[in-house]
Amino acid sequence: MGTPSLSPRAVLVPTLVLVALWAPCVLSRQPNFIVILADDVGWGDLGANWAETKETPHLDQLAAEGTRFVDFHSAASTCSPSRASLLTGRLGVRNGVTHNFAISSLGGLPLNESTLAELLREAGYSTGAVGKWHLGHHGHHHPNSRGFDYYFGIPYSHDMGCTDSPGYNLPPCPPCPRHSTRVARKDCYTEVALPLYENLSIVQQPVELGSLAGRYAEQAARFIQRASDSGRPFFLYLALAHMHVPLTPPLPPAPGRGIYGASLGEMDALVGRIKEVADSLGKGSTLLWFTGDNGPWAQKCELAGRLGPFVGAWQRQRGGSSAKQTTWEGGHRVPALVYWPGRVPAGRTSHALLSTLDIFPTLLALAGAALPPNRRFDGLDVSPVLFGWSDVGHKVLLHPNSGAAGKVGGIEALRLAQYKAFYTTGGAMACDGSTGPEERHQPPLIFNLDRDIQEQEPLDVASREYQAVLPAISRAYAQALQDIAADNVSVADYSQDPAAIPCCNVQHLGCRCHGATRDPHLENRTPRLCL
Repeated sequence: MGTPSLSPRAVLVPTLVLVALWAPCVLSRQPNFIVILADDVGWGDLGANWAETKETPHLDQLAAEGTRFVDFHSAASTCSPSRASLLTGRLGVRNGVTHNFAISSLGGLPLNESTLAELLREAGYSTGAVGKWHLGHHGHHHPNSRGFDYYFGIPYSHDMGCTDSPGYNLPPCPPCPRHSTRVARKDCYTEVALPLYENLSIVQQPVELGSLAGRYAEQAARFIQRASDSGRPFFLYLALAHMHVPLTPPLPPAPGRGIYGASLGEMDALVGRIKEVADSLGKGSTLLWFTGDNGPWAQKCELAGRLGPFVGAWQRQRGGSSAKQTTWEGGHRVPALVYWPGRVPAGRTSHALLSTLDIFPTLLALAGAALPPNRRFDGLDVSPVLFGWSDVGHKVLLHPNSGAAGKVGGIEALRLAQYKAFYTTGGAMACDGSTGPEERHQPPLIFNLDRDIQEQEPLDVASREYQAVLPAISRAYAQALQDIAADNVSVADYSQDPAAIPCCNVQHLGCRCHGATRDPHLENRTPRLCL
């Protein structure tokens, strides 16, 4: 195991004056925004975080030229809830998205939830999404109806449909059928080919996975150039297929790198290209924020990412994984880098407790746009932290259940300063096929992460430290639940219908087609009402 690039907790400093100093600058010029969201990336998948990782020179350079956040967390430990929270600034218990949508889902992110793209477009931005969506694709849940002027990508994870060249996966999945004989395979989608959209049209089904990274980079660069030529500020949401399986390295892996390392290198090169395009517009005009949707998918064994030091040792001793789908640090602590020359300090490491929830209010504040009324937000405007004026983030951060244990979306783990409390624990499926049993804890398990970053030994309930911190944790937990109960919460529609599955040609086996075909489920669209 490598040595984590961490340093002692930073001293907190006052921020009110600094926030006031920033406010006039917002109005002078609206910056461009690029948010790059990696899929299932581990905290240790960046060399800047973990010395053993050698495949990320561009990301490491991004860290050297920007600020690295080492206590940064996804808003959930699985795909759809994490993405919904990033785009709304609200946890799943508020925005309604508590677990993943299916290929046959009729619903998606509730239409009465305002997205970051909708609000930035109202503020004058050109908005584009490239990559994975996974927030509903049927009818008005398509990205073009959720604030994005342009969309190019796959409506869900790229393992949720068959392809002709399936790539590396565990277990391996067969290619799309070309004859009427069908091959059923557990954990594989074999009936319907994976679709690739450009706006409302399916341009390829099945997707050619080997060229997908290049196409994403190309379309992202084109969007940036078009937006720049228009003279409008832009918001690009680039949701990568990396590092979710199947992995499709463009070339045979070099000795010692393995399949995962080669794919990680491809992702790194893609990020490097986007940074280069952004810099070409003039350094200082674009804020680039790189992070991940959740931790590694441990059951994929050597095709899963690196946790770094966040191994969830207490859970591992009891079975199962402590990564994706869990509320252990490995499930939601993700890499995060922010690059904005002249604004965000270079070569800085921040220990502020931050979250993907903060992207929504922070970008709106920088754009001079207001938060929507009549609802509460879990994210913070962390502009002072980005600019190096403060290292104060969340006092309390909630970690929702994400599939491993407890009711999905329920809040049964939270962070208070350096303390992490669990009211429910459980392990997701591990590489060996084991899962950890769900366990309830009353009083809660409490770990001091400053001393025990591996979450190995909870505080003794009889200790003075435990007795001193328990009242504060209990109050914070009760107040959080009361705040959620009093909020204007949404409910997502998780109903399914096979007719909602994207299919460009129902006459062909597996919906196979070539060239652009408009998705019939998106025809005859009427303007969406924002309730």
